Amino acid sequence: MLRRSIPRGGLSWRAPWLLTSSQIFCLCLTVLLGQVGLLQGHPQCLDYGPPFKPLLHLEFCSDYESFGCCDQRKDHRIAARYWDIMEYFDLKGHELCGGYIKDILCQECSPYAAHLYDAENPRTPLRNLPGLCSDYCSAFHSNCHSAISLLTNDRRLQDSRKKDGGHFCHLLNLPDKDYCFPNILRSDHLNRNLGAVAEDPRGCLQLCLAEVANRLRNPVSMVHAGDGTHRFFVAEQVGLVWVYLPDGSRLEQPFLDLKSIVLTTPWIGDERGFLGLAFHPQFRRNRKFYIYYSCLGRKRVEKIRISEMKVSRADPNKADPKSERVILEIEEPASNHNGGQLLFGLDGYMYIFTGDGGQAGDPFGKFGNAQNKSSLLGKVLRIDVNGAGSGGKRYRIPLDNPFVSEPGAHPAIYAYGIRNMWRCAVDRGDPITRQGRGRMFCGDVGQNRFEEVDIIVKGGNYGWRAKEGFECYDKKLCHNASLDDVLPIYAYGHAVGKSVTGGYVYRGCESPNLNGLYIFGDFMSGRLMALQEDKKAKTWKKQDICLGSTESCASPGLIRTHNKFIISFAEDEAGELYFLATSYPSAYAPRGAIYKFVDPSRRAPPGKCNYKPVLVKTKSKRVQFRPLAKTVLDLLKEQSKEAARKTSNATLASSPNRASSRKGSSKKPASPTSRRKTPGPDAKKRARVWSPSPQGKRKKGPKPPSGRASQSAQRRRAGRSLPPPLRSLWPVRGRAAGEPPRRVEADAAERDLRRMGSRGWRWGPAERA
Repeated sequence: MLRRSIPRGGLSWRAPWLLTSSQIFCLCLTVLLGQVGLLQGHPQCLDYGPPFKPLLHLEFCSDYESFGCCDQRKDHRIAARYWDIMEYFDLKGHELCGGYIKDILCQECSPYAAHLYDAENPRTPLRNLPGLCSDYCSAFHSNCHSAISLLTNDRRLQDSRKKDGGHFCHLLNLPDKDYCFPNILRSDHLNRNLGAVAEDPRGCLQLCLAEVANRLRNPVSMVHAGDGTHRFFVAEQVGLVWVYLPDGSRLEQPFLDLKSIVLTTPWIGDERGFLGLAFHPQFRRNRKFYIYYSCLGRKRVEKIRISEMKVSRADPNKADPKSERVILEIEEPASNHNGGQLLFGLDGYMYIFTGDGGQAGDPFGKFGNAQNKSSLLGKVLRIDVNGAGSGGKRYRIPLDNPFVSEPGAHPAIYAYGIRNMWRCAVDRGDPITRQGRGRMFCGDVGQNRFEEVDIIVKGGNYGWRAKEGFECYDKKLCHNASLDDVLPIYAYGHAVGKSVTGGYVYRGCESPNLNGLYIFGDFMSGRLMALQEDKKAKTWKKQDICLGSTESCASPGLIRTHNKFIISFAEDEAGELYFLATSYPSAYAPRGAIYKFVDPSRRAPPGKCNYKPVLVKTKSKRVQFRPLAKTVLDLLKEQSKEAARKTSNATLASSPNRASSRKGSSKKPASPTSRRKTPGPDAKKRARVWSPSPQGKRKKGPKPPSGRASQSAQRRRAGRSLPPPLRSLWPVRGRAAGEPPRRVEADAAERDLRRMGSRGWRWGPAERA
């Protein structure tokens, strides 16, 4: 069945004022989708997902075994249907038609299948046959017109086989000739970079997003427990930690509630609060996890506190509130630059990242806290939490820490010269070669000019306050011949952004193109960026990440917008990558959301990334996820309705018979279904009829005795209604009552930040003095 009731070549013969409402809607939708580029043939499969590289050899549709939309199982189904059809042909028919029929059936496997079948807009029915180039189509009709009734049950196509081939081929015509079959196989510019991550003309990597959580109050951290349950734990700055389950729901009761202890305020710019969370590598056995937060000590002295806690034996989704055991406390001379990262390295030791103590330019002492090895501020600390140390300490010092034997240096220091590292991560390593495994990446926020990304090495001096990025900050210290600092792998100026948020090296399964990319962002500018390692040159090349075009993100559940202020990045237990952002950076404002990265250019083969989470008992009620962000499909739907409304109004206004037209409009317009012909009594004779389903599930049509309607017939009866599998993907979305527009929120936040001074406050990592 063709998607539109009007020919592609032009409008119907009717006067425009006699168009039905459904025709007006389709016309506007066609114009709109042409404007946004959906007819440019972005690589996409019939299930609205990107193509993939099959794991196993394709025996039948072998043209697409290197890249396409079929795995071996689907390839076998297409082959079975081919042999069912070929049973109706004699030997001569095999010779004449076998190649054509195979070609046509295998277009489901083409990486451009969605375009060939008009499936790029999921709200309209698919074609029964793919778009064929005119020469190829004419030859097929001339030699094998009898095969048409076996390939489709679309009455218009079946009736056209009795006529000349021109009419049949007109119905299968595609407006963009490069994309019809077989021309699409010969197009070098379409196939040269097929499957590579998409780039815009400036080289910006085009990715899409999926919203996975919202209404969070400055979500500062998202971590998993590494226990096989695939839960993730999200910490809010106010001191609450929530549990999210693999099905996307959140438990109604928090995992941890420290609001009464955690020090923070609603002020924009307050960097204090609950800042870090990490689970012990042996969590499944010992139930231990660790937290990092701001608090008030005696005489109202501000401190950062690192504590150990345990999960309740009675409920695996609740922390035991009485289990807290303080491991380390450090006094903070100022309210900013509080650090906040906790990590476990591959060595099993815990790494703690502290800020330099606050204010501007690390003014504490002759060289500042960061260069002072007797201070724990401005450092990376490494401790062993699996036993008690000397002097009543609740941790041990690893014997190979770099400054254990240096007089005056604190033995817990692993690296120093740090301003305020905001978000660090351990690289899982390449999933096959394991190369890069264990490297520790950090974003260190600068002072006035530069932001930097570092790889942490044992005993490393990262330069602050002598250096900021690659440049000198304190010239006297910078020219000290004894200063042997570790340079960043990348630094950028404040024209790009003013507060780096460290990220992760992607090592997940779902988006193979992203493997090895270090993905990070900037809190103030909202930019997303990636670093690609050049192993030979030992350098890192930066690329911007831009959210994909409407064309590439027009798949169910995908969005191309996000809250501006990027607070943190995260990795789930499967290695997929996320980031946490808010539209209003106050610890008490529920404007935070979590987004998952999706590459629209390529995915892993179906079934490869499946995992079975370990079941965990839940006592708390589950709160189902309700998206707030509108998907690209939602927006296109709204735009097409608005365009249809405007066109309808304009048509009525320009009609010379406006009054009669209005009178006629009171009658119920004929539905697309009522205008179609009812299948005749000979329909049962066409055995094994089939058409592609919108979700990529291909089923054989009914055999003559069954009398059941095929999927195509069901789609024909449904007219232009949404395919049932997609209705649930379009819930009513919007802002809650009284919730201000997000752009207004972002503008207000930026105004507040500007009021803090021209140098501005920057979340967590930095203060502008």
